Amino acid sequence: MRKVKIGIVGCGNISDIYLKNCTDIFDNLEVVGCADLIIERAREKAEKYNIKAYSVQELINHEDIEIIVNLTIPKAHKEVSMAALEAGKHTYMEKPLSLTREDGKALINKAKEKGLKIGGAPDTFLGGGIQTCIELINNGEIGTPIGATAFMTCHGHESWHPDPEFYYKIGGGPMFDMGPYYLTALITMLGSVKRVSGSTKISFPERMITSEPKKGEIIKVDVPTHISGLLDFENGAIGTIITSFDVWGSNLPIIEIYGTEGTLSVPDPNTFAGPVNIKKSYDKEFHEVVINKKYTDNSRGLGISDMANSIINNNEHRANGDLIYHVLDIMHAFHDSSSTSKHITLQSSYKIR
Repeated sequence: MRKVKIGIVGCGNISDIYLKNCTDIFDNLEVVGCADLIIERAREKAEKYNIKAYSVQELINHEDIEIIVNLTIPKAHKEVSMAALEAGKHTYMEKPLSLTREDGKALINKAKEKGLKIGGAPDTFLGGGIQTCIELINNGEIGTPIGATAFMTCHGHESWHPDPEFYYKIGGGPMFDMGPYYLTALITMLGSVKRVSGSTKISFPERMITSEPKKGEIIKVDVPTHISGLLDFENGAIGTIITSFDVWGSNLPIIEIYGTEGTLSVPDPNTFAGPVNIKKSYDKEFHEVVINKKYTDNSRGLGISDMANSIINNNEHRANGDLIYHVLDIMHAFHDSSSTSKHITLQSSYKIR
């Protein structure tokens, strides 16, 4: 089997699972090397995974690499991804696509101009859990979808993350941090969103870090930390979503899809597995559905493998630019709606594949 050579930029917390999976699990990938602005980080990961460490520019310009995987913090996504595209590399990035719609469009347009593939996280929708849900919906197991709910509530990351400040700066917040998982799952199950409305707020203007090594430092919060939104899907379904870093606890479901003939309980979209539960109109209670699809372990990097297959087979990958831009557009639209007190009609769309 042909292996597509990749390089990973950004050697922070999330890089380990990508490096592990891309070196051990996906047999169509070969990790050539990694890079980070802090070269010691890159050298540490390179030694751990038996690859080479490079400067960012050296890695991007490496003649053998076909895909650059951008795992940098959100505010660096546009710069690094644009450099990779300019260097003729297909590009896959962690979420979100970029900080702004304008930057996102620039990246999508550059990829089209260069004839390159662009895509990004989350790829959890390619896992066994949500793929099972997609199949159930497509097979009519709950009838025609009429509604959906999605809830992500916690009290932020400052109690456990070693460097949590960026979660409360532009490009962070619960919608831009966790919203992509939930929105991607909803879109790949139900299709494009045509209109949204939203309300947002900052509940706690300052946060104290209680994790090491920055315990006691104060973070000034610059982005909304509690967002409630409504989604009108092209297919007529109506969705409700809450993402919050302001909640101490809740008993809310994760994601549910409501149909004319039943209800589907969808697993955590930040994972690849189940459980998947369904209750049809004639059932007295939910019952669990057997997941018989691949990738139920932590399979981050699956979207990169899918992109590699699309390069080899000259077809479209699923975690593609249209999808990640549509998610970015929706997230901004919630905030725009709150600030303008208006519904926002979306200009982007995504065709389910």
